[in-house]
Amino acid sequence: MKYPLMRNNILREDLDALIAHLQQDDPILTHSVNVRAFEQEWSQWLGVKHSVLVNSGASANLLSMAVLRLRHPNGGEVIVPPLAWVSDVASVLQNGFKPVFADIDPRTLSMDTDRILAKITDKTRAVFLTHVQGFDGLTDKLLAELQRRKIPLIEDVCESHGATHNGKRLGSYGWMSNFSYYYAHHMSTIEGGMICTNDDEVYQQVRMLRSHGMVREANDPAVRSQYQQENPELNPDFIFAYPAYNVRNTEIGGILGRSQLKRLDANVERRNQNLVRFLGKIDAKKYRTGFLLEGCSNYAFNLILREPDEALVQRLMARMREAGVEFRRGSAGGGNQIRQPYLKGIVPDGHHREFPQTEHVHFYGFYIGNFPDLRDAEVDEICGIVNSA
Repeated sequence: MKYPLMRNNILREDLDALIAHLQQDDPILTHSVNVRAFEQEWSQWLGVKHSVLVNSGASANLLSMAVLRLRHPNGGEVIVPPLAWVSDVASVLQNGFKPVFADIDPRTLSMDTDRILAKITDKTRAVFLTHVQGFDGLTDKLLAELQRRKIPLIEDVCESHGATHNGKRLGSYGWMSNFSYYYAHHMSTIEGGMICTNDDEVYQQVRMLRSHGMVREANDPAVRSQYQQENPELNPDFIFAYPAYNVRNTEIGGILGRSQLKRLDANVERRNQNLVRFLGKIDAKKYRTGFLLEGCSNYAFNLILREPDEALVQRLMARMREAGVEFRRGSAGGGNQIRQPYLKGIVPDGHHREFPQTEHVHFYGFYIGNFPDLRDAEVDEICGIVNSA
């Protein structure tokens, strides 16, 4: 591919930091000091009290839902987007909650505030909002209503590192928030994810859930002491509070994260410059350009047809393939999650038709790679390719 979805996301300086660590006589490779340092540096950058590094964004989703289940052992409903990655919905199902879908706002591709509020019932346990493709999915109205109704917000920021709402970074608003460091994202630890929170109890629970449910993973002496006092017959090194997981990351992930965080803000700025150029040069008669860019941290170029046009879609895909432009049809996660086989029998037949904005993106939406070393001339060439369809 001449224009892949991502290029050069792990640089020589990142590899040099790894090599320097590996050249020690007996380097620690499992979870250790670099993981803890990255967690602290990320918390500082994001503006939260606590962060917990895990092995993927999907695992971050899983653990945030597991914490919610500790609060609601009898389950309930979680409002989720139909345009998202599979793990946003799967983690809800895996923890015994019912997913309730709300259609998207075409200007941000995130769930529409009014549609979210219309889906809230006495069974709603949380709103699990995905900030799609780097756009700010929050509104002041949503934040105020959730606070008034005492419904927790959980943010998926996997595609939107550095995006803001009212000048404050996304991921610092929710009860919990999740990030991904997959290779194609704003920064990469090869595979990796982070769970962030200001809630001290959640922090201790996530630390234990990350590592088999072991109480010794809690770094609050009071938490460890309580479990030891309640279980005097158990070896204090092997008390398991929850039937949990092993989703730890490694020192390699910690080193890469610390190295990449240093240039994240600059990368976000360049991505946004690329997006503005892209939207200014694509054919606005064919493609949507009216996205809300305030607070954006662009992940990829969104190419969404203004009107349904199957012939144009086929010409566009043929032209991009011919020119070596890598793309994904349906945007985040392949389009409308409600159409996926894993939801058959869980949602009613034909339920996907109730989400027309998501359905339009499913059939007439694409994304194309945007990354910091994409040059102006390359953005212009990509625009010429898509316009030629």
